[in-house]
Amino acid sequence: MIKRYLLAGMLVLVPIGITIWVLHFLITSLDQTILLLPAQWRPTWDGSLIPGFGIILAFVLLFVTGAIASNVFGKQFVKAWDNLVARIPVVGGIYKSVKQLSDPVLSENGQAFSKAVLIEFPHPGYHSIAFLTNKVEGEVASKLGDDHVAVYIPTTPNPTGGYMLLVPKSRLIALDMTVDQALKYIISMGVAAPPNGSYGSFATALPPVLPDNRN
Repeated sequence: MIKRYLLAGMLVLVPIGITIWVLHFLITSLDQTILLLPAQWRPTWDGSLIPGFGIILAFVLLFVTGAIASNVFGKQFVKAWDNLVARIPVVGGIYKSVKQLSDPVLSENGQAFSKAVLIEFPHPGYHSIAFLTNKVEGEVASKLGDDHVAVYIPTTPNPTGGYMLLVPKSRLIALDMTVDQALKYIISMGVAAPPNGSYGSFATALPPVLPDNRN
């Protein structure tokens, strides 16, 4: 009886505690943006920094940076900056890798994780949830054919690690669940099952979620 009550209490309090911890970490981290200002410019109240002002400053900084980077001059500056950083040993490799990961996810027309699908992995008869990421193009497409797509298979419970596979469209099974539902299903190790839906047939009937950019 005591064990059951303790587990029930943990089921309620652990998600709440983790959520509060994550929010506290994000808020306090963003609030540190105020330290970018000179000491005489930082707003204070009774000698202490005003809580939350750094968050406003962080959003303003993101907005202004995005506005500058979106015009012609800003794009040229960003391109020159990328070329400069890329020439720095070690730092350039890290910067390029992070940019290659963040651009497809954060760009306005990014195609990362555009559709949840089922594939046979790691063995025939065993299935894993994967995400369409892009068409297979370039030299790889000339070797495999245009009927292949790139998919990402995240690991459980940490979806930031996983496998990238090049799979024929005919071997994919389309899912009606959203990307968020599929990620939740994976992170929960299959506990948080998405609602029932009319699952699609093989990926030859997949919607055109990956436009052809080679034209």
